[in-house]
Amino acid sequence: MHQQPYGYSPSLYPGHYAGIPYYWAYPAGTSYAYPHAPDPVNQGMSSQVLRDYGPDPFTININRAARLNQNYRTTLWTGPHLQVTLMSINPGEDIGLEIHPVVDQFLRIEQGQGFVQMGKRKDRLDFVRNVQDDSAIMVPSGTWHNVTNTGSTPMKLYSIYAPPNHPANTVDPTKADAKSRMQRRRQETGEAVMIDGKTPDDWVRHTEYLVNEGLDDVKRGINPTHILQEFILMGVLVGKGYSPEQAYETVEEWERTGVSKLLQQSKNM
Repeated sequence: MHQQPYGYSPSLYPGHYAGIPYYWAYPAGTSYAYPHAPDPVNQGMSSQVLRDYGPDPFTININRAARLNQNYRTTLWTGPHLQVTLMSINPGEDIGLEIHPVVDQFLRIEQGQGFVQMGKRKDRLDFVRNVQDDSAIMVPSGTWHNVTNTGSTPMKLYSIYAPPNHPANTVDPTKADAKSRMQRRRQETGEAVMIDGKTPDDWVRHTEYLVNEGLDDVKRGINPTHILQEFILMGVLVGKGYSPEQAYETVEEWERTGVSKLLQQSKNM
């Protein structure tokens, strides 16, 4: 049977699980008592003390903290590689469809019910699951996602971002406040708008292959109408998930095999 350290009483340490010692044995019979960071939730304090405690060492009853949080978003801990936020989603509302190109995200629901949607494309959220109290959600980077509250009470949850996704000390009382803050941040920092996980400049670089092929067609004296038809079609296919090379080969095959009579006609104009 496991023996508790001398003088240990679980009732004295409500923030710790019974059976886990507060004193750790050291060689030669010595011991060391680890000091505790303040736990505002276990001390029965109000949601006003919920703030960003990072990057210092910190512990808290995350279930009670999530339930206590009244803001749409409250950052609880921000470090150089990881961030924890608390969220409260009102009945009938959602987090909002979003994507984090280089951030993996973990969410855990502590109160409420709803559903989560995820997908590689904004218009194709083919992963849909019901979620509720104790549900955990893993969102890979580059994945469109949304969580909707279908219950009659606020959905309480916490989210872990790796790396951090919001500035330290962020507090958004409402969803509208969060949207306004992020818009101001884009304007102030020049942060680019993300579309399917790419910035506008990323898309320019992504389609550079097609641009070069189009310029070669111009040099060869190919009919401008034909060039526009081909490369608009290729752009549509890239938007559907084709790589630029795949889009180019597909449209060229349509012309070469006669699948598209109009492309053949425009080339011969």
